[in-house]
Amino acid sequence: MLYLNRIKQSRTSEGTALDSRERLLKRLTEAPGLPGYEGPVRDIFLDETDGLGDIELDRLGSVSCKKTGTADSPRIMLAGHMDEVGWIVRSVSDDGYIKFRPLGGWWSQVMLAQRVTVYTRNGSYTGVTGSKPPHLLGDKRNSVVKIEDMYIDMGVSDGKYVTEEMGVQIGDMIVPKSEFEIVGDGKFYVAKAFDNRVAVAAVIETLRALEGKEHPNAVFGVGTVQEEVGLRGARTSSWVAQPDIAFSLDVGIAGDVPGINSYEASMKMGKGPALLYYDNSIIPHLNLRDFVVDTAKEEEIPLQSDFVMGGTDGGAIHLHQRGVPTVTICVPSRHIHSHTSMIHRDDFDQLVSLLAALIMRLDSKTTAGLQY
Repeated sequence: MLYLNRIKQSRTSEGTALDSRERLLKRLTEAPGLPGYEGPVRDIFLDETDGLGDIELDRLGSVSCKKTGTADSPRIMLAGHMDEVGWIVRSVSDDGYIKFRPLGGWWSQVMLAQRVTVYTRNGSYTGVTGSKPPHLLGDKRNSVVKIEDMYIDMGVSDGKYVTEEMGVQIGDMIVPKSEFEIVGDGKFYVAKAFDNRVAVAAVIETLRALEGKEHPNAVFGVGTVQEEVGLRGARTSSWVAQPDIAFSLDVGIAGDVPGINSYEASMKMGKGPALLYYDNSIIPHLNLRDFVVDTAKEEEIPLQSDFVMGGTDGGAIHLHQRGVPTVTICVPSRHIHSHTSMIHRDDFDQLVSLLAALIMRLDSKTTAGLQY
């Protein structure tokens, strides 16, 4: 009876109507958008920001929504990258199997026996990642399978059918198949591509939070492209925004799972967004860093701190022209760069609140005082 009650509760939870932010997260995470293939995500960004400000695209595909307050400067940039990690078709064998190459960083151990969606000129099709079965590996049974030894099984045994009927061709986008879902106590969300659609959603929601408020600056909410392959859209979109101050938004590695020591990753889900004190691409601007910390305290918004060994869009933005005071703020996340990652709703909401509070304080005098 207890087990049946649990099933009933789970079904009730799944049947609950999504609120506006959950619908936005669902829409963004379920859209496909690899580095260089961000079009579907950009279309959602354009739709969701319609009427919020002036839209401009750069020539790589990054999109900016400018919302002008009571002054046209200082210029504040909020950047979240639209791309996710995935793969592209490399070849199709005569018997219908797809070989692929990654776009973005993948750990091979999370890839096997997972469903993927292959997007072609004829439509989208489900496939399964596979490799030589362990039963036939002999002495190599306990070895890690290399990505180059994997394939995608399309459920077809004819390469000509895959290329001609399905329309699969070299360069086609392959994306993890994973739906947005609310789990646990109702505040934990799982989906693909929270890295970094959660930041794109935060950009959109911050622009909405500023509606009807007299913020003393111009805000550029930006969805960047090709972050996962070298922070490329952050470079070009900085020329559009020409920012005086920038906030790079991303996910951070939540360390509240078995096997991780706090000095390796101290972020915890549900304890607020995290300000990065270091990553491999940027040392935060110290005055702006302290300004963020002080603002969070004044607003009673929980703010964690951590180090991340990867890189973020801030690494490119802070080097624009003569330099841009920049910090990176993260939403803690579990299981990133896999088919299914996880975030906590409170962290997302608090990030939006913090960004809105920062923007309301960044007038010309305050911004000038942050310069070295």
